Amino acid sequence: MDFIMCGIIGFWNIEKQAFPVIIDSLKKLEYRGYDSFGLAVLSESGSLNIEKQVGKVSETKCNEVSGKIGIGHTRWATHGKVTEKNTHPHIDCSRKIAVVHNGIIENFQELRNELLRTHKFFSETDTEVIPHLIEDEIREGFSLKQAVINTGKKLKGRNAFVVLHADTEEIIAFRNGSPLIVGLKKINGFSEIFIASDIQAFLHETKEVMYLDDDQIVIIKEKPEFYDINTNEKIEKRLIKIDIDFSPVTKGDYAHFMLKEIMDQKQTLMKAINQNDRELMHVAEEINNSRGVFFIGCGTAARVCHTAEYVFSSIADKHVNFVPASEFGNYKHFLLPETLVIAISQSGETADVLEALKIAKEKGSKVISIVNVQESSVSKISDYVFHINAGPEKAVASTKATTSQIAVVILLAYACSGMLREGDRLLVDLAAKVNDMLNPRYSEHIKNIAEKIYQKENMFIIGRGVNYPMALESAIKIMEVSYIHAQGFGGGELKHGPIALIEEGTPVIVLVSNDVSRDEIISNAIEVKSRGAKIIGIAPENNEAFDYWIKTPDTSEISSSIVNLIPVQLLAYYLGILRGHNVDYPRSLAKSVTVK
Repeated sequence: MDFIMCGIIGFWNIEKQAFPVIIDSLKKLEYRGYDSFGLAVLSESGSLNIEKQVGKVSETKCNEVSGKIGIGHTRWATHGKVTEKNTHPHIDCSRKIAVVHNGIIENFQELRNELLRTHKFFSETDTEVIPHLIEDEIREGFSLKQAVINTGKKLKGRNAFVVLHADTEEIIAFRNGSPLIVGLKKINGFSEIFIASDIQAFLHETKEVMYLDDDQIVIIKEKPEFYDINTNEKIEKRLIKIDIDFSPVTKGDYAHFMLKEIMDQKQTLMKAINQNDRELMHVAEEINNSRGVFFIGCGTAARVCHTAEYVFSSIADKHVNFVPASEFGNYKHFLLPETLVIAISQSGETADVLEALKIAKEKGSKVISIVNVQESSVSKISDYVFHINAGPEKAVASTKATTSQIAVVILLAYACSGMLREGDRLLVDLAAKVNDMLNPRYSEHIKNIAEKIYQKENMFIIGRGVNYPMALESAIKIMEVSYIHAQGFGGGELKHGPIALIEEGTPVIVLVSNDVSRDEIISNAIEVKSRGAKIIGIAPENNEAFDYWIKTPDTSEISSSIVNLIPVQLLAYYLGILRGHNVDYPRSLAKSVTVK
């Protein structure tokens, strides 16, 4: 899982009611946060009508309010509990300024303590300082535009916010880190203008967009006007036509998006390996000639980066470094212009990844990215981009994007070794085996195993070699959707402490591949079985050590990273279902995190 927090939408026009447009857009942004939602609409009388609700916008009825200009927000709670008072938008004391926000204000306590002398606060959020700061700036004689700029500069951290002012009838947006995109639709000579944290919010209305970059604001009134916050100079933006199919994504015949996306892997692996050979070889040359390669990512993407260490060592006889993006700043002293930083991200908007890439750019290092979202912030700042082409991933727990990312990493390693054709053949064969593996009987078998262990509260996963990071990723999947405490370990590490936690009946998943580590990981399974563990073997062949066996195709050690992970994805799915959880939208999680 890659995390994105909070969805923002703004809508300005002179003909259409804003409420249904904002609600529809918030539903499309719900994957970014679904704790609560709210909107502010400017009424014909010049006042702000504000409606807030706790819960998912797709499942909760909101009172309709009239007006043609408005802003909306769907929340993933970071500061303050999930309550109506903490739901966005937040307003100033005069009730003239409404703000929706994505990010974390790192210095909000300092700002709030200063503001408490003259302002009344109603929420526990960091966001509420923004309208009060703007209010003070206007009181000091600054225009709304300058007040927004001055306020934005006072905020520490990666933030984006959108302001609606009742008197000026303007929407102004500020960006420093978190994404914001403007959409423009012309109808009968009049314009409808959207601003959102993701183009999916309005792409059903228009595919003509302008990008708001860091350290910029946009003023929306009749037309969008962009300004540099440091020079105050106006910026001319090019109107870009987005050539992406964003047809509504449905579950089809599947009960949940997660199950559908697991099954999508029959096709997505082939899409992932359909890369431009010339670009692969060019990047491979860059890797081979570099002075240090760092793979960075967060959450599930970090586990793919960890896997890259094994993949490049095994295939290309090359050392690469894995560093969690959130820790990358500690390694900046090793960065040179000849260093390569390879970022892996499903969304391309993860805050810690963007912060790490900012460091890399400051050091003059080149950036390569492996992403799923083409028009993402990571894509835009990269020197080279590999799109995994997995299509939209709606479930919070990443499945098809993960295996596609691993496939591209494997391709790059083969390109570095001068054996790209061999890598292509291996992955095409692997995709065919995955297609055969994902059938109804296979899923039913895994469901039957899940029924035997779903009431357990602790679970362990072990693997060796490339299956060690896959054990870590397996633990993430199980925890995300079933809320079972799960931990992954290298097979050899379990007896150095964690084996003390094994009790009679504790499920231990063992990831096995037919390679030199096979006998060792089986030996580890026998060790924990002797302490009472129930062994779930994920392997090409059955073994007497297994209490339950999930068969996988017999592939190379490197390919086993993909074929061993997919059954764990299915197991996690069924564990979550049996425990009565919403597997598409787990509690406290959202699809990708645009805050550190």
